[in-house]
Amino acid sequence: MSDSIDTTAAQTADALPPPPKQGRLSTAWRELKKAPLSAKFGLLVIFGYVFVALFAPMLTPYGESEIVGPEFEPWGEGFVLGTDNLGRDMLTRLLYGARNTIGIAFVTTCLAFLIGGVAGILAAALSGWVDQVLSRLVDILMAIPALIFALLLLTIFGTSIPTLIVIIAVLDSTRVFRLARAVSLNVVVMDFVEAARLRGERITWITIREVLPNIMPPLVAEFGLRFCFVFLTIAALSFLGLGIQPPTADWGSMVRDNATLITYGDVTPLLPAGAIALLTVGVNFVVDWFLHKTSGLRE
Repeated sequence: MSDSIDTTAAQTADALPPPPKQGRLSTAWRELKKAPLSAKFGLLVIFGYVFVALFAPMLTPYGESEIVGPEFEPWGEGFVLGTDNLGRDMLTRLLYGARNTIGIAFVTTCLAFLIGGVAGILAAALSGWVDQVLSRLVDILMAIPALIFALLLLTIFGTSIPTLIVIIAVLDSTRVFRLARAVSLNVVVMDFVEAARLRGERITWITIREVLPNIMPPLVAEFGLRFCFVFLTIAALSFLGLGIQPPTADWGSMVRDNATLITYGDVTPLLPAGAIALLTVGVNFVVDWFLHKTSGLRE
């Protein structure tokens, strides 16, 4: 009798329509209001950077590569943050640097998750020789330090933006593969996955409908952390001269171009470095809050 009642209740629950969008938005707003101060600060930083990246051309007084004055002009003398080593407005370069650095890092992270996530889930779902081949290939790639490997590949294949995105995405996908495979291995042995296999469902259906929804929280958290690592890698490569190339504005290359000012006590080179650090801290605050929410722990 109880089994029939449970079956009827389950069928009724399945027949119910999904909650309205307005209800989901109000729930998200309530959760946001209950978020700790650090998470709110992180969200404010992220939204601020996204706004600057989207509307940089409207917020800047000059062009991205426009030379508007003498080199190393001090702050406030016609330019809010002075000029760089070529006489370009530093405020303009900072805002355009947000668009270039963040945009390229976001695309690279998405590609890394597409490659590593798909490979990791398939390795766990198919197991056998597929898992062995993919795992050994990832082990080989991870045996070489990522920054040194990236420098070598960029020297060989060039430093264009598409090449930069593909190389960093492939190297970073190895970390995503390890996580996706590890969490998927815990799901593919569950009863509902075995039931789907016995029903004759295809591997594509199983991975998309059964495995992926159950591993999303750790993957979303890893996306935030991986974005920070990719962001810092691109800035480091640009500082070394093999990342985003001039005249495109980039925070890493801006630190290198204006580093001589530190000798004279000028903090201008610290502005792009501070922008990098602030975004990294903000993303980490949000990721910590998201991990706490999805872990099921009480406040």
